[in-house]
Amino acid sequence: MFFKLDEVSAEDGDQVIDLFNYYVAKSFAAYPESKVPSEFFQSLLSLTRGYPFLVARDQNGRVVGFGCLRPYSPISTFSQAAEITNFVSSEHVGKGIGQMILDRLLQDAKNMGIAIILASISSLNSQSIAFHKKNGFVECGRFVGIGRKMGREFDVVWMQRGV
Repeated sequence: MFFKLDEVSAEDGDQVIDLFNYYVAKSFAAYPESKVPSEFFQSLLSLTRGYPFLVARDQNGRVVGFGCLRPYSPISTFSQAAEITNFVSSEHVGKGIGQMILDRLLQDAKNMGIAIILASISSLNSQSIAFHKKNGFVECGRFVGIGRKMGREFDVVWMQRGV
């Protein structure tokens, strides 16, 4: 199957939010308790300004995944660290799209002079934890019991890797 990566565009907003909202409603991969409005896309664009924000498209041009980097902190002391986000549509998980997005974001980070990539993951998202471990991320911190969604408590697991 054919997939390609593009820089996100304003026209991708609805598809990005639809993909994100799937995980909001059905999993612990996205933290919000209820679906976000389409305006949330503008917040994502603002958070990632100056950093890579990619979409993966299938052969029909449909967005089947997205990933981005954003600053870990606005304080210049932390300018060599970035936080990563990576989502792939449920019907395309396991087809290499997440890996393709991650590899490109790591290369872009390196080109920007970023040295450390951080990932914030729900402890109930074992698939994401395994993906990150497979790709050289290690757990570097855990906020125990700080999340509650769908009636379940969870930890926020912080993972990191060098670029």
